[in-house]
Amino acid sequence: MVGSAHAKTVNTEVNFHPTYLVDIGKADYKPVWQLQKNLQNLRIKGQIADSFILVEHPPTITLGKDSSIDHILADERWLAAHEFQVFQIERGGDVTYHGPGQLVGYPILDLHEYQKDVHLLIYKLEEMLIRTLATFAIKADRRVGYPGVWVGEKKIASLGIGVTHWVTIHGFALNINPDLSHFKTIVPCGLPGVQMTSLAEELNRSISISEVKNRIIEEMCALFQWVISPPSPAVERLLTADGLEAKVFRPSWLTVAAPLAGVMEEMEGVLAKGRLHTVCQGACCPNAAECFALGTASFMILGDVCTRGCRFCAVSKGIPCLPDSAEADAVAETVKTLHLKHAVITSVTRDDLADGGAEAFAQVVRALRQKAPKTSIELLIPDLAGSEQALEIIVTVKPEVIGHNIETVPDLYPHVQPGANYERSLKVLADVKRMDPTIKTKSGLMVGLGETTQEVCRVMEDLRKTGCDYLTIGQYLQPTPKHLPVMGYISPDMFAWYREQAMERGFEKVECGPLVRSSYHAQP
Repeated sequence: MVGSAHAKTVNTEVNFHPTYLVDIGKADYKPVWQLQKNLQNLRIKGQIADSFILVEHPPTITLGKDSSIDHILADERWLAAHEFQVFQIERGGDVTYHGPGQLVGYPILDLHEYQKDVHLLIYKLEEMLIRTLATFAIKADRRVGYPGVWVGEKKIASLGIGVTHWVTIHGFALNINPDLSHFKTIVPCGLPGVQMTSLAEELNRSISISEVKNRIIEEMCALFQWVISPPSPAVERLLTADGLEAKVFRPSWLTVAAPLAGVMEEMEGVLAKGRLHTVCQGACCPNAAECFALGTASFMILGDVCTRGCRFCAVSKGIPCLPDSAEADAVAETVKTLHLKHAVITSVTRDDLADGGAEAFAQVVRALRQKAPKTSIELLIPDLAGSEQALEIIVTVKPEVIGHNIETVPDLYPHVQPGANYERSLKVLADVKRMDPTIKTKSGLMVGLGETTQEVCRVMEDLRKTGCDYLTIGQYLQPTPKHLPVMGYISPDMFAWYREQAMERGFEKVECGPLVRSSYHAQP
């Protein structure tokens, strides 16, 4: 590996915690209580990661260790007639009510990872709730000595935590749209005269549990530095044993706005005229509609069948067709028609060709220089099987940017892209700079495949040593059930941290975000 750029020494000692999200939906209190205790036991033994349960219970009254039975104001017959259940539990605090329209969260956390500080945990949970409510224009605050969150004189969320061997159990309850009259069956949190409120009450409109749930997850990720993971097999077994089932989680921050009517069809029509392929379509890019709406696309030359068997990519695998001699002119005509300021050209990997497709890239650049001379050009190339001669064919035509994606961290290469080689990919980028230092180089990474933050930062340093100028980092998304599963969902807050790390290491331009892909917001 060679290069003139030197990475700065940057502190990477920030711990992001893998955490299972267990979104149960609606469930009785007792099996969820048992699930908490089972998860806590496995966490104490170090057999699983932290967990975060989200659930909505039927009418339930719980009594903490410090509670008084006198704080239940309804008699047993009334409670039975209205299907209320009552449980004495091990958390701190007094009596609380859970019921429909209230979102309950149970973080099962090893506090060894959080400074062994229960008070800090309570503070962060309160802060999460305050931030969540602020996004709905509700000003909330905390009261010293009274765990929970308040809106004026009314309480909107309750907190109660139990801890064994520094692993937590129980959590918070946020009133979204419950029947507030049900709180009259108790002295809430043992505070006589306290009034309860809810988001629906404060906003004077209906509001869905899912809308608030999404916000809570994002705020928890930001405050606790979580990487959200699907439940492990051990957690799944506990769920099954307790007759519960977790919903499949897809973060709200991965939601893509629907395209304007006709945008996709119009762009696809333009591409069809030239019999062109785009990586936007072939790789199921989540930003296709946004880019098409802006009149941009990343063109994929040399067909739409790849000779490699990468386990993350949706592009078809198999035996490709012969190169199309008219393809370069067709790409150039389309770029001219679309009046693009910057054109991105990539390809499938063509190990069947002696030059790996290098001459095809060069032909496209020459055609673009002739037909669209004001358009800057970015090439996203395969590794060309490490051939310096093939790479020189591309470098000689002097595109403004040459990109080659590193894709993942070294230890995951055999699992993620068995036909590739980490050192060879670094060498491609270093060789571009050696052959022509004026050309900007670019690389991209996927996260959410099981890598650590330290591994990602080491890749950044390796890329800078090659002289790499631009970097993109985005969330891996499983394109089909046949491809690698997502091992973790990375929050926007963590992507912001990655961007800071990359900029501190000297990259000129960095795009980091859940939906960022190699050519997202591409420009020289």
